[in-house]
Amino acid sequence: MKCPFCGLIDDKVVDSRLNQEKNVVRRRRACVACSRRFTTYERIEDIPLMIIKKDERRERFSPKKVRSGIRKACEKRNVSMNIIETFIDDLEQDLKESDAKEMPSSIIGEKIMGWLHDLDAIAYVRFASVYREFKDANDFFDELKHILNEKTNRV
Repeated sequence: MKCPFCGLIDDKVVDSRLNQEKNVVRRRRACVACSRRFTTYERIEDIPLMIIKKDERRERFSPKKVRSGIRKACEKRNVSMNIIETFIDDLEQDLKESDAKEMPSSIIGEKIMGWLHDLDAIAYVRFASVYREFKDANDFFDELKHILNEKTNRV
């Protein structure tokens, strides 16, 4: 570490401590050349996941946006907030564990739709209507027919 006083790179660590959240290391250092002390902080560099939108714009992944969309789809449905929060946490963790720094929004949208499809058919159709940009009632009807065909095939 470069000494802020004399500019030399030779120092020794006198003390190290974690902050209360245990995500930053505070180091007290002493310059070997001028003997003055200074403090440095180390933290993990968070590289945000960037989402590639349909129009090729890029923006940071926002769990808040995902939460908002799912809440709207599940409004007045028997879906607990705990289930939604667990899904969002799992989704975010899954995205962080992938090595991708950028991801098309379509991948995230399809994951959400798959989860909603298994959870609640009405919430699924509501989300799909916005995500797939349904233009008229026929688009709704086609999606509902698809869901009903799947249910009759299971029985």
